[in-house]
Amino acid sequence: MYHYDPSTALEELNEDAVLPNPVHLRDMMLRAHLDADHSLECNRLFIEYQQRFGEMQGLGRQLLERLRVASKRG
Repeated sequence: MYHYDPSTALEELNEDAVLPNPVHLRDMMLRAHLDADHSLECNRLFIEYQQRFGEMQGLGRQLLERLRVASKRG
């Protein structure tokens, strides 16, 4: 667990995120046996989730990189 260590937090981010990986979420959807209407709605939500998941990982990575650089200076 990282507790204030940006380098360790970055490693953990690269290994796994707190939110379910979109691939796992997609697999859950495929196994759910949804009717056409529910399947279409879940797919729309999934696409939005996938986009935001990637954006948040990218932002988190940028933030941790900056903190790691700053902690090496100080």
